[in-house]
Amino acid sequence: MNETISPLALPGFVRQRLFDTDAAMAPALAAAVADALRSGLAGRGCASLAVSGGRSPIPFLEALSAETLDWSRVTVTLVDERWVAPDSVDSNEALVRRHLLQGRAAAARFVPLKTPVESPEAGVAGALTLRAELPQPFDAVVLGMGEDGHTASLFPDAAGLAAALDMTGDAELTCIHPPVAPHARITLTLAGLLATQRLFVQAGGAKKREVLERAAILGDPLQLPVAAVLQQRKVVPELFFCA
Repeated sequence: MNETISPLALPGFVRQRLFDTDAAMAPALAAAVADALRSGLAGRGCASLAVSGGRSPIPFLEALSAETLDWSRVTVTLVDERWVAPDSVDSNEALVRRHLLQGRAAAARFVPLKTPVESPEAGVAGALTLRAELPQPFDAVVLGMGEDGHTASLFPDAAGLAAALDMTGDAELTCIHPPVAPHARITLTLAGLLATQRLFVQAGGAKKREVLERAAILGDPLQLPVAAVLQQRKVVPELFFCA
């Protein structure tokens, strides 16, 4: 625990690791995720990882790509994807290929969520078929969070959000049309996100600290979807937070 940063006001079961800067947090998160993957490799001979897109994860993804492990036995996928071409600047797949699947990690297998059909609704079946090829459960899922409290592509006020947040639901993937963000999305549901050995949440800054604390203690998951992650006990959330 970084004693220069006060712990966030979160439920006691949430594990917190606090850092002064993202430059310090990124390699620590990479090391923790690599350890989770090594456990999978040791226990079942293969490992799987689901990561998030956006700008915030880039230092972590680059640090993880340099970790020494048998990447040829690791399968990487996404927690969510915009329904755009895989080479689009808005594609999470493109970001992961550019910043994670490099160097040692280039040997990993990548399983996309985007398929070559017109809409995410039409693509769910194909994405589920691809997901079935992953070692399950995941060894690690790494989430981010927006200032509106969304995580993966589980956005506040989105149609179908309540069903996507149902921990007991059978659906692992769903389609989301964010009310305010561009592009239709395909995303893991809460049940899909919790099908993992370890669950990491990466965030930083004063605004996100306030959102995390509000979400974890009193937040309505329909208004702050990250609350569903922080309030559940099925998989202990591990928060990596930088000031």
